[in-house]
Amino acid sequence: MKRMHWASSLLAGTVIFLTGCADPQLGSLDRELSEIRNNPGEVERVPLPEIPDYAPVPYDEADQRSPFLPVMPEADLPPEGSDEMAPDMSRPREPLEAYGLNELDLVGILQVGGQPSALVRAPGGQVHRLRVGNYMGNDFGRIISITKSSVQLIEVVPTGRGGWVERTTRLSLDAE
Repeated sequence: MKRMHWASSLLAGTVIFLTGCADPQLGSLDRELSEIRNNPGEVERVPLPEIPDYAPVPYDEADQRSPFLPVMPEADLPPEGSDEMAPDMSRPREPLEAYGLNELDLVGILQVGGQPSALVRAPGGQVHRLRVGNYMGNDFGRIISITKSSVQLIEVVPTGRGGWVERTTRLSLDAE
């Protein structure tokens, strides 16, 4: 019996609450909206700006070299660099020679038996232990020294004019 009384009280309270939410001006709002739908009014037209006449500018430098293309070496220039510095193409490539130096990360330096070793991470996440004399990078980079914070390499690169030159590069722990 008490449950019935409780349920009927709840129902009566809900009905009173909902009737309190009714808006007495809802009918006038509906009339205003129907008037707007029937006669929306005029849309103000905005005048378009005047378009200026187009005057093409002649490009007279079309027959000259593009500044966005690299300068190609001239055929009549003497070769630059030396063939004696050419890398040994028959040497078996080491695993880290498959990547550019910008893809490799120096993650640590070790001393093993008094000899320094470098820990280098490849793009796949595998860490390799390298010593002086090992190779890494696309340009035949040979490790010539390992310090407490860096690895110094000598790379052999083509000059583009029939020869090879050496350049020194360094990988650092701090990305100096």
